[in-house]
Amino acid sequence: MRNMKRKPTHPGKIIKEDYLLPLAISITEMAAILGVSRKTVSKITNERGVITPEMALRLSSALDTSPELWLNLQKTYDLWQAEHASNAWRIVKPLSPKLLHASA
Repeated sequence: MRNMKRKPTHPGKIIKEDYLLPLAISITEMAAILGVSRKTVSKITNERGVITPEMALRLSSALDTSPELWLNLQKTYDLWQAEHASNAWRIVKPLSPKLLHASA
């Protein structure tokens, strides 16, 4: 697996600290800009919600970024969480390279 030691930043924290606070945009205002409920934006910015593909498209339009940025931030955060939440995945044994790379 990856050897990232530091917990990645949740994309909601980036939205809050890099956009909402510096631009003095409230959660209610951002919700209106994005066309979603205040609760949705609040959950994301308080790190209890996730960036879905549709939300990534909305954020990219509103913030002049790419949807891939938001999806990659979420993916990195989710993978780190999964890797550190449990060791159950570590019992999986890799398939033999011969099996994986056998020609048909």
